[in-house]
Formats: sequence, C-alpha cells, structure tokens
Amino acid sequence: MNSIRYSRATVALLCVVGLLAVAGTAAAFTVSTEGDVPNETAVGNEVSVTYVIDDPYTDAPDEWTLTGETELENVSWTVTVLRAGSPVSDGEQIYGGQSFERDLDIDNNGDQVRVELTGTTPSIGNYTYEPEEQYTVASLTRVTGSNENQFRNDSAHHYTDQSREARQAIDAAGTAIEEAGGNSEAENLRSNAISAYENGNFENAISLADQAQNTAEQAQQSQQTTQTLLYAAGAVVLLLLVGGGGYYLYSQSKEDDYSKL
Repeated sequence: MNSIRYSRATVALLCVVGLLAVAGTAAAFTVSTEGDVPNETAVGNEVSVTYVIDDPYTDAPDEWTLTGETELENVSWTVTVLRAGSPVSDGEQIYGGQSFERDLDIDNNGDQVRVELTGTTPSIGNYTYEPEEQYTVASLTRVTGSNENQFRNDSAHHYTDQSREARQAIDAAGTAIEEAGGNSEAENLRSNAISAYENGNFENAISLADQAQNTAEQAQQSQQTTQTLLYAAGAVVLLLLVGGGGYYLYSQSKEDDYSKL
C-alpha cells in the first residue's frame, strides 16, 4: 500500500514539474528583424527593414495601438497581422509617410505582426565628427491609453561620399598622431580639419587631415632616426670601452712580463 501511495505521489510530482516546465517556456511578446538593421547608409540609398512581432498579446493588453516612426524619406510601411503564417482577414495595410498607427485587437486572432519598412536615407542637416551623424531607421511603440512603451529603436550613421572621405582622412590622421606618441602641430591641424568637416568644407578638411598625418609621420620618423643614432652612438662607445679595456689589460700583462725579466 505504501509503495502505491509513493508511486502516485511521484506521478503527481512529475506532472507538476512538467506543467512548470511548460509554463517556463511559454511564449512571450518579442520583436526581431529579418536580416540585420544597417549600421550606416549613404544619403539617398534605399533601406529596407522587416520587423517581426511574435505573440503580440502575451504579456500585453488585448487591445493596443502599434505606432511606428522613421526619419527615412519616400517611406512605405506594410503592416500585416498573421495567424500561423497566413494573413488574417483585412490583415495587411500599407501606409505612406514617416509615421503610422495600427490598432491591434486579440479578437483578430493574430499571433504575429510583420512590419516591412522601405525608404531612402535622409540628407544630413548637421555634420558632426563625434558623435557621428545618426538618423532614426525605425522606432516602434506599443500605446495603450496614455501609456507608451517603446520596444524597438534603431538608428544608423548616414554619410555622403565626400563626408566619408573626409572622416576617413581625419581618422587616419588620428591614428598617425597616436602612433607618433602625440604631436602638438599635427593635433592642431587635425582639430582644424574637424572644424572644417563640421562646417561642410570637406575638401579643406581632407587637406588639413593629410597635413596632420604627414606631420605626425615625419615626427615619428625623426624620433626613430634619433633613437637609431643614439643606439649607434651607444654601440660605438661600448666598443671603445671594450677595446680600451682590452688594450689596458694587454699593456698591463706586457709590463708584468718585463718586470719578471
């Protein structure tokens, strides 16, 4: 009888553990992307990003409004509510403009929301070397009444061919200055290059950055040459000392020989 009771207790315990395991792996509100969000894009280039919201009503209200915003231009949003991979009735809607709102309701029986965004990289209103220029690729927010929960916010660096060339030249100058152990003249030239960059004068920025890099490299070469000469001079002194010491010992040995005679 006792063994039967223990068996039943064991079965009951295993059932509880199984239920807890299932509960622990229950679905939850998540958002992901298909592919990577770009880290940087050239002005005017097309950008396409797809966000996937799984289990939109788990750990979330049964009714809420999905809002999206972007700084991309010539924008198109395609928002689709799906169930088991297929769109629900009237599940797909297309929006133009840099923002949209889509009301979501659990009664639609959707278990996934796809947000497909396309647009072109915006122009740069203000050039800044550090931090680098950024624009909002997309931000997604869950709105319930007066409560807003932004659950995704992606940004990227944007550039023009000229601004990128100037930035690369300034970066190269910084590396050269660092490798040279610092050089005030080169650092001043690089600071002027950054100022020119932020004023949109990229040609001048590149010229100043190149001068800064050359100055730093020449200073480094001069340091290396001086160090080499010092090493050479030290080696000569060492040889003279060794030679002189050898000659002294040789002379002493000769004198000792004479004194014995």
